[in-house]
Amino acid sequence: MSDDRFVDLQVNGYVGVDFNCGQVTPRQLHDVCLALRRDGVERILATVVTNAPQRMCAALRNLAGLREKDELARELIAGFHVEGPFISPLDGFRGAHPLEHVRPADLDQAQRLLDAAGGLVRVLSLAPEQDDGLRVTRRLSEHGLVVSMAHTDAPLELLEEAIQAGARMFTHLGNGCPLHLHRHDNIIQRVLSLAERLTITFIGDLVHVPEPALGNYIRLVPPQNLVVVTDCSSPAGGPRGRYRFAGWEAEVDESGAMWSPDHAHLLGSAATMRTCQQNLRRLGLSEGLIRQALCDNPARLILRGAASHP
Repeated sequence: MSDDRFVDLQVNGYVGVDFNCGQVTPRQLHDVCLALRRDGVERILATVVTNAPQRMCAALRNLAGLREKDELARELIAGFHVEGPFISPLDGFRGAHPLEHVRPADLDQAQRLLDAAGGLVRVLSLAPEQDDGLRVTRRLSEHGLVVSMAHTDAPLELLEEAIQAGARMFTHLGNGCPLHLHRHDNIIQRVLSLAERLTITFIGDLVHVPEPALGNYIRLVPPQNLVVVTDCSSPAGGPRGRYRFAGWEAEVDESGAMWSPDHAHLLGSAATMRTCQQNLRRLGLSEGLIRQALCDNPARLILRGAASHP
């Protein structure tokens, strides 16, 4: 894959810039876009994660306004991925998302997030068990957004109902779940059983899901439904050291992993898409499948999510 045109559906920040802070400057956003282009990335979804509603809206409003004024940012930032706050409150399944800001899904709050982003939300990740009657899933899907299931311990029946209501993706499978799960009946097995009906994303840093598990999971997903993301945060593309991300103080370790202060969970990755490409080669995947996972399939998802908002 010599002509890299990576498309990353989950970028929380880059080169020291945190998209969630609500105070990104024009210079910082432009520098992020330059660095991403340097690293072979053609398009991204800038990702905002669970926080107080006003802070999530402020972060989206900040980024949307800066994007409008910067030609490179308009080319590179295809839109936004909102991860939360409508996710499981349970420890482990919640991951690094702050419990005090996790909430049940409701249409009014979802609409405020969409409005703050200026109609540029392409993917919204939520837990089906937090969406009573799957009303938010159904409404957003009807208007063309990609509703992705995430940070969930939904039973198989509810996952199937969410797909019927319009959910068509699952966010970073193998993460957003406890370290210890039932050996057979767990969210990873349930989602893999639905791989023919869902786009499934994986973080490709070999830290969030180590080999050989990542290779095993990937081989169970139809090629057209496979997407690999970085889920990268502010350390990506820059030097190792201490960083602040979504209110957390954390340090990137020698493997490139970014941990919470108590090392209870990861806080995103420091990986680049080229790192993911190298890792997929290490897993023995074909160049054609790697291109699908890093370029073609995510590009198609962005187009599917580019519809008029409710």
